[in-house]
Amino acid sequence: MGPRGRATAGFLALMLWAIPIVASHGPDATILTVKAAYVRRLLEARERVVLIDLRPAGDYEKGRLPGARSVPAGELRRRQEEIPKAGLVVLYCACPLEELRDLYMFLRERGYRNVVVMDEGFAGWADRGYPLEP
Repeated sequence: MGPRGRATAGFLALMLWAIPIVASHGPDATILTVKAAYVRRLLEARERVVLIDLRPAGDYEKGRLPGARSVPAGELRRRQEEIPKAGLVVLYCACPLEELRDLYMFLRERGYRNVVVMDEGFAGWADRGYPLEP
């Protein structure tokens, strides 16, 4: 299987692991989420995944998931073109899922069908002792 086939297979496998969460903002507020353990498995398997760190830039500089890109939540709307529309994109921050809902929905409304949220956020990753980049 070529790289494109592996990426497609990986994304399809993700959809089997993604857990829809309905936020408290109405029936259109479904957010696809994944667990930190699943993201770690993707990274260990060297799957193509883009991690978007939505925390403030200062927090990103102190430590982040391996290979993550910094797009602070307050800048996402004007920097959306930095987020690819192909391949798997995992959003994470240090905030409750309800706060991520609007950003997630903003991307979905603009055609991003490849975006999921790591429901345990940065804290869930760090609390498990998973690797961080300084």
